[in-house]
Amino acid sequence: MIVVTGGAGFIGSAMIAKLNEKNVNDILVVDELGTSTKWKNLVGKQYTDYLHKDHFLDALLGERLPKIEAIIHMGANSSTMEKDVEHLMENNYRYTRVLAEWAMRKKARFIYASSGATYGDGSLGFSDDDETTKKLRPLNAYGYSKHIFDLWALQNHHHHKIVGIKFFNVFGPNEYHKGEMKSLVCKAYYQIQETGKIKLFKSYKPEYKHGEQVRDFVYVKDCTEVLWWLLNTPKINGIFNLGTGKARTWNDLAKAIFAALDQSPSIEYVEMPEEIRSAYQYHTEAETKKLFSAGCPVQFRSLEESVKDYVQNYLHPELRYL
Repeated sequence: MIVVTGGAGFIGSAMIAKLNEKNVNDILVVDELGTSTKWKNLVGKQYTDYLHKDHFLDALLGERLPKIEAIIHMGANSSTMEKDVEHLMENNYRYTRVLAEWAMRKKARFIYASSGATYGDGSLGFSDDDETTKKLRPLNAYGYSKHIFDLWALQNHHHHKIVGIKFFNVFGPNEYHKGEMKSLVCKAYYQIQETGKIKLFKSYKPEYKHGEQVRDFVYVKDCTEVLWWLLNTPKINGIFNLGTGKARTWNDLAKAIFAALDQSPSIEYVEMPEEIRSAYQYHTEAETKKLFSAGCPVQFRSLEESVKDYVQNYLHPELRYL
C-alpha cells in the first residue's frame, strides 16, 4: 500500500491521479477535509481507504495498518500568510518527523514536500546543495517550518535515506480550493472572464519594471512525473529542487494566459499590499543540476505549453479535475 498525505490537496490529489494512471490503486488517502471543497479532488480517484491525518498517525504508530511500501507526504499547511507558528511547527515539522522516523524504521520509501520558500530573499541563491541549505534564512513562518525539517534530516544524516522536494511555483488542475493561495493562472482566468484584464503587482525596485519580477513556474503534471520517478528509484535520496530551472516574468505568464484564450493581453499593475512588500521575492529560479545529475529523465514543458494545457483542458470553458 502507498500512503499519500495531503491526498485531497493540490499536489497530493494530482499524484493520486498519476498513480491511478500507472494502475496503482492500493492507496491510503490521508488528509483533513474540514469544510473545504478539496474533497472534489478525490472524485473519480481509485483508492483503498481514507483517514483523517490524526487517526492515521494513531493507526500508524499503533501498528494497525496493512504493510506500507511508501509514504508520499504532501500534507502541510502551505499558507505563506499563516500567523500561528505553533500550529506550523506541529503540523509541518513535528508531524513530518514522526512519519519519517517511522518510515526509516520500517524501510518504507519516504518522499516529503519541502518548499522553495526555504530560500528566503534569494540572496544565497537557489542551490539545493546541502551546505547551502544549512545557511538559508526563510522570510515567513511557513518557509521556516519546512526548513527546520530539512535541517533535521541533514544534521542526522537522514537525507541519505529519504527524499525531500523543494517545490517552486507549482500551478495546474486541482488547486481550485486554495483560495488566495491559488496560482495566478487560476485567479487570472476568472479576472479575465469578469473584467477582460489581469492584475499584476507593481515593482518597488528600480531594476525591475512592473510585471518583470520572475518566478520558476512549474506545471503540476511535471511535478508528478518527477515524484513517480523518485518513487520507483529507491536508490536516489536527498533534498532536491523541483522547478523548471528557467525563471519567467509575471508578464510572460499573463501573456501566456491570454494566448491560451486567444485574446490580446490587457494587464493592469496594482499596488502591492504593504504587509508583504518587505518579504516579497523578486527573483526565484530553481537550480536543477542535482536532480538531473541523479538521473531524472523528466523533460519539463515550456510555460506556454503548460498554461495552454491548464487553461484549455481544465479551466475553460468549465472546471475540470485531474
